[in-house]
Amino acid sequence: MLFHVRMDVALPHAMPADQAAELKRVEKARAAELQQAGTWRHLWRIAGQYSNFSVFDVASTDELHDLLSTLPLFPYMRIEVTPLVRHPSSIRNADF
Repeated sequence: MLFHVRMDVALPHAMPADQAAELKRVEKARAAELQQAGTWRHLWRIAGQYSNFSVFDVASTDELHDLLSTLPLFPYMRIEVTPLVRHPSSIRNADF
């Protein structure tokens, strides 16, 4: 199943810079791992925001939830999830 996921990150202003840097470092490594596995299919930054649009390919909403909760920045995210299905007018049959 494909899911469109918007993630908005809001780190506390009082968080020490070194702690924020370490969180971002381990988040980047986890994101790379999931992309290499093919689970995190697309990752797009939203210009001017600490946010992204992503597409995940997982078996279920439970799997998506479990995966998202492994992200180091998860406690600081507002997440919106939209399940995706192929549009009957799409000419791109290879990307599902």
